[in-house]
Amino acid sequence: MQNLFIRNVRPMGADPTSVTIRDGRIAGYGQEAGGGAEILDTEILDAGGAILIPGLVEAHTHMDKTLLGMGWYRNEVGPRLIDKIDNERAQRRLLGIDPARQSARQAVLAASLGTTHIRTHVDVDTEVGVAGIEGVLATRERYRDLVDIELVAFPQSGMLIRPGTVELMDRALQLGAQVVGGLDPAAIDRDPKGHLDVVFGLAERHGVPVDIHLHEAAELGAFSMELIIERTRALGLQGKVTISHAFCLGMTDQDIVAALIDALAEARIHILTTAPASRPAPAVKRLVEAGIVVAAGTDGVRDTWGPYNHPDMLERAVLVGLRNNLRRDDEVALALDTCTHGGARMMGLEGYGLDPGDRADLVLVEGETLAEAVVSRRPRRLVLKGGRVVARDGVALVEAP
Repeated sequence: MQNLFIRNVRPMGADPTSVTIRDGRIAGYGQEAGGGAEILDTEILDAGGAILIPGLVEAHTHMDKTLLGMGWYRNEVGPRLIDKIDNERAQRRLLGIDPARQSARQAVLAASLGTTHIRTHVDVDTEVGVAGIEGVLATRERYRDLVDIELVAFPQSGMLIRPGTVELMDRALQLGAQVVGGLDPAAIDRDPKGHLDVVFGLAERHGVPVDIHLHEAAELGAFSMELIIERTRALGLQGKVTISHAFCLGMTDQDIVAALIDALAEARIHILTTAPASRPAPAVKRLVEAGIVVAAGTDGVRDTWGPYNHPDMLERAVLVGLRNNLRRDDEVALALDTCTHGGARMMGLEGYGLDPGDRADLVLVEGETLAEAVVSRRPRRLVLKGGRVVARDGVALVEAP
């Protein structure tokens, strides 16, 4: 295990100090904390006044189907959600997308940008079967010293409308997926009760959390959200359920939104936002003030859905800030929190943070203040995973396939 003594760091932009990393964890701060060079086999580094933050958390992406490193995909897909789903299912085969190779490319790029934990939704359907799960599981094992990857078994094409998918979801969880996913219970499967019966039934059977994509807008989304809240309460899954996207929380009827926020807080349901530019979105500050855990993710990274998104969680913090009109320095810090502690709380990560004893999943970022470091998004000076240096100056120390 690599031991480090790093001088001249500023935890979260505070005054300069030193930090000792021992046995993969933060031993303490200050010269007296760990003895520095007196520890055998200790590498001594000078951070030059860089800001120390905990590892960035990518809490929602789709690593199995990124097109990183592949030729340019000409996007001519229709505007509806189902158009994108159907097109992706066809293109996955035509383009020869290898889930292991593509997820590895995203993992290495994300790590070079300071991400130390990823939750990825992986397609499970009657055409791909569990090949995506198997491919990303291979990446998780191969790059386990670089980044922690948590898999969500995700029925992108629906479950009840595609017989055989439920059995494949069960198989995916048996293979090692750690979360059961769902998708628009009313709009896609057109059977919200049946859909949620399956999702929560799988969660109970396998003892795993739930993470449901909810694109449904306005009153339809509110209806599905209420059903999810009811299930969470009835099954005692408080703190174990995430609703991703949650566009209905951006609806204009603020009385309905207020009631939903109160119910979400009481049920301790987490909200994941990608801070979309073109859809209604949850108000991050309002949710946090209500006591709701809010995390952020990039969603799909350059895939058949669209050419955008880069797996840089500092960039995502900027987008969260822009989408929510977060301008003050403390508000920029809140945007960053959705990409660090918010994601860690959503995923239930233990030993995450900057306190002595916490796991040394750390990033050194450049900036006079924390807000400047976020908005400038300079190459990450150093990335540590479990106390080991895994990237320097924006370059990972391992190569992608």
